[in-house]
Amino acid sequence: MDLFRRKSVHNLISEANTASGLKRVMTSFDLALLGVGAIIGAGIFVITGTAAVQTGPALVLSFVLAGLACFFAALCYAEFASTVPASGSVYTYSYATLGEFVAWVIGWDLVLEYLLAVSSIAAGWSGYFQNFLKNFGVTLPEVFTAAPGTKAGISTVMDVPAFVIIILITFLLSRGVSTSKIVNNIMVFMKVAVILLFLAVGVFHIEPTNYQPFMPFGVHGVLLGAASVFFAYIGFDAVASAAEETKNPQRDLPRGLLWSLGISTILYVVVSAVMTGVVPFMDYEGVNHPVTLALDRTGEMWASRIVDIGAIFGLMTGLIVMLYGQTRIFFSMSRDGLLPKFFSQVHSKFQTPFRSTWLLGALAAFIAAFVPLGNLAELVNIGTLFAFTLVAVGVLVLRKTQPDLPRGFRTPFVPLVPLIAIGLCLFLMTQLAVITWLAFGIWLVIGLAIYFLYSRKHSRLNE
Repeated sequence: MDLFRRKSVHNLISEANTASGLKRVMTSFDLALLGVGAIIGAGIFVITGTAAVQTGPALVLSFVLAGLACFFAALCYAEFASTVPASGSVYTYSYATLGEFVAWVIGWDLVLEYLLAVSSIAAGWSGYFQNFLKNFGVTLPEVFTAAPGTKAGISTVMDVPAFVIIILITFLLSRGVSTSKIVNNIMVFMKVAVILLFLAVGVFHIEPTNYQPFMPFGVHGVLLGAASVFFAYIGFDAVASAAEETKNPQRDLPRGLLWSLGISTILYVVVSAVMTGVVPFMDYEGVNHPVTLALDRTGEMWASRIVDIGAIFGLMTGLIVMLYGQTRIFFSMSRDGLLPKFFSQVHSKFQTPFRSTWLLGALAAFIAAFVPLGNLAELVNIGTLFAFTLVAVGVLVLRKTQPDLPRGFRTPFVPLVPLIAIGLCLFLMTQLAVITWLAFGIWLVIGLAIYFLYSRKHSRLNE
């Protein structure tokens, strides 16, 4: 049945090596920083506050559980990334193992995931940036500080800072990966430095009474928190999307994936422990800059101002990685004929998908500026969990159908590890709200319509 026609793994590798037109400049070090840049962006600086209100001090357990699910998924990612080192991440992996229809579904899912992630991070960046300006007596006109309907009782027209920052990041990415990776690496170092500063200052202001009760909402709160903070871990998917711009993908991709996940999980656990120890968890209600709030409560205002600056740069790295991943997914789907050729055209000078980068950047900027995201951010969580599930399924299928295929990295204890990844991801998906499932279903229905009306006919495999 042509719905499940598959791409040859050997053809994928050959195509990636000879025909992509992308420039190979990334090392395992760059990839690790790329992943850290995304994973510890909005997760630490924004989501920790809202998740703490849902979970209490037990937020540390939520991050451990979410990180554990990501770890098992990352082991599966690492095998695929070293075996099929082509752009597109889980979309490409699914095409090679589960067939075109499943690949389209997951590709369409990733489109939603990345677009909303970019818009959500930009909204968080806007909050920190405005707070930073207020410290110097600069206040933006209220109508330009948020998307319409975002602030209760306040009339707003658009979020100008969120719009502007996405346009600037789009310009940077359109100019080439070499420039983008240098900027990203510098900002990641700055971000990690201010996080370490927060920990060094905050640890001396912990009040043990703030940890009581440790699990105010019981096990259900911990599980809900784990499902909610999954947004924080989507960054390492973008690392896999960099396959065709990596010098030695078979070796460097697995290293970059696992290192970025390990470093980020440790930082999440420690930061959430200090945050909930310094400030009672309920005080984070409605706060979009929880890290600086905690430092403000300590009275260490100098540190708070420095962390404000670090958060501004830290969230920018998340925008770089998320928008980068979005364009590479579109690049791969277009090259396969499932989307118009426009999305896979590479600029002759910058060696990037220039026009599609600008189109997607403009769309994300529009969403961030004019659409109140609210609970739509949960769609990023369900999309990520769905993608991780399919990666684990794909490892099982590829081990069965092509056991002798050369693999730079092999997932240990197959089938146990993939089955654990599948089980944890599906379980966390059940913890999300019904409205999230409904919205996700509507998005998939729209994608199916596009597939059957356009993509199926124009697929290169259809030729």
